[in-house]
Amino acid sequence: MDYLLCFSHLSWNFVYQRPQHLLTRFSKEYQVFYFEEPKIGDCDRYIINIQDNVYIVELIISNFDDKAKEKLQGLVSQVLQEYDINTYLIWYYTPMALQFTYALKPEVIIYDSMDELSAFRFAPPQLLKLEEELFRKADVVFTGGNSLYNAKKHRHHNIHSMPSSIDKSHFEQARGILDDPQDQASIGYPRMGFFGVIDERFDTDLLRNVAVHRPEWQFVMIGPVVKIDTEILPKAPNIHYLGPKTYAELPSYISHWDIALLLFALNESTEFISPTKTPEYLAAGKPVISTAIRDVVYPYGNAALVKIIDDAESFITEAESILIDEDKDHWLRTVDHFLEDESWDNTYDKMNTIIKKVKINNLIKHINHV
Repeated sequence: MDYLLCFSHLSWNFVYQRPQHLLTRFSKEYQVFYFEEPKIGDCDRYIINIQDNVYIVELIISNFDDKAKEKLQGLVSQVLQEYDINTYLIWYYTPMALQFTYALKPEVIIYDSMDELSAFRFAPPQLLKLEEELFRKADVVFTGGNSLYNAKKHRHHNIHSMPSSIDKSHFEQARGILDDPQDQASIGYPRMGFFGVIDERFDTDLLRNVAVHRPEWQFVMIGPVVKIDTEILPKAPNIHYLGPKTYAELPSYISHWDIALLLFALNESTEFISPTKTPEYLAAGKPVISTAIRDVVYPYGNAALVKIIDDAESFITEAESILIDEDKDHWLRTVDHFLEDESWDNTYDKMNTIIKKVKINNLIKHINHV
């Protein structure tokens, strides 16, 4: 079996999203090693755990000093030595990992640009320079959405838009009658819910304004709060922060919502995002209200699958319309038709076909140069 080494800025158990969906599928053909973002610890070491048939590697160093890159490079070399890994592909989610992987000699270099990381809060200043270098080194680049593809398509000769997809059968469970989770069961109706990371991309003002104007509506917020002070989050009796939930638990929560929400502020950190949860909400059979995120407006808003709003007033208008609509069958049939060919399996197949072609081409080039 071939090896695939992935270097990411995300912990495997943070939120189940694009890397997990794709790499668990790639693990059927490749032995996947997923290197999480390096951490500070008591000494220089690495820890490996196996989850979902993927080897999760924690890189731990005592401090980020002048020798940090050298230490991390040494730890990566030790992992390859321990598992006798000689030929491999490298998959980058973050250009920052270039700093300690220069010595590696992969058969193929893949850059899966799932977000515009440089626009995120606390982004390292050297990230853009390293991304430019990664574009030069990469054999193939994938983007997590169409807007990100359009922004970067001129920077690489072999770049492909691969929008995040869905595990339909998982989220379609929400259409059935599932037990209401204990921490949600006491919350009244109508319920409007959001799941995902709550960070600088979250539109706190919009939630605050709608919650004030419609105190009888209940807002369920699921997910970790990161990179922002919890004090700035809107507080009200009808806003309920339930914390992070596992991927397996999500259908049970969504099942008991009336409307699903995409509450993103329109700022530089959301300019190129392509929220995975859009098709997931739809597969769950829930009407969706979203701010005007480009990759939600097109294709979902244009296809009348998602209601696009721009302020509290338009939010309230759309939500009231959804709540009194007693015939959602036509909309649901349209949703199912739209999502018919969408799946992570299809996305994986497309990406794997492209990677295999690159691998063959690289092998031919190598043979011709020998």
